[in-house]
Amino acid sequence: MSASLSTRRVLATVVASVAVLGSAALPAAAATGGHGHGTMAKHSTIMIGKVQYDSPGRDDRSNHSLNGEWVEVKNTGKKAVDLRGYTLTDKQGNRYHFRGLLLGGHASVKVHTGKGKNTLHDVYQDRTSYVWDHRDSATLRNDHGRILDSRSWNLGKGGTRHGGR
Repeated sequence: MSASLSTRRVLATVVASVAVLGSAALPAAAATGGHGHGTMAKHSTIMIGKVQYDSPGRDDRSNHSLNGEWVEVKNTGKKAVDLRGYTLTDKQGNRYHFRGLLLGGHASVKVHTGKGKNTLHDVYQDRTSYVWDHRDSATLRNDHGRILDSRSWNLGKGGTRHGGR
C-alpha cells in the first residue's frame, strides 16, 4: 500500500509540474495570436486589413497622391467597437489617433495619409508627407496602449499588402 501511495505522490508532482510549464508557455503563444505574420492581442476583433503602401502613381505630394496610401482597420466581430483613443503607428513613429469613431460589426475603415472629410469608411491623418513606404510596418494599439495587431512588409515599390486572418 505504501508503494501505491508513493506512486500517487510522484504522479501528482509530475502532473503539477506539467501544468505549471504549460501555463508559462501559454502567454508566449497568445502574444502572437498563434500566427507568425503579425502580433495580435488575444480575442481582439479589431485588426489591420489591407495596406496600400507607397501611393500608386507619381509621388507629387498632392493631396490625391497622399490619400492613395492607406491602412485598413477591420472589425471582424459582430458588435460595434468605439475606436476613440486607438492609435495606428508606422516604423518611424508617425502616429494617428482615432477620435470617436464607432466601427460597426464586420465593418472596416481606411486611414488615409492626406486631408479629407472623415466618414464611417474613410478617415484622414491630415498629413502633407507620405507615411507608408515599401519597407515599413503598421501597428494598431487600443486605448490602453496594448498592441492589437501589427503588419510589416519589405516589398517592391508600390503595392498593396493584404492582411487579415
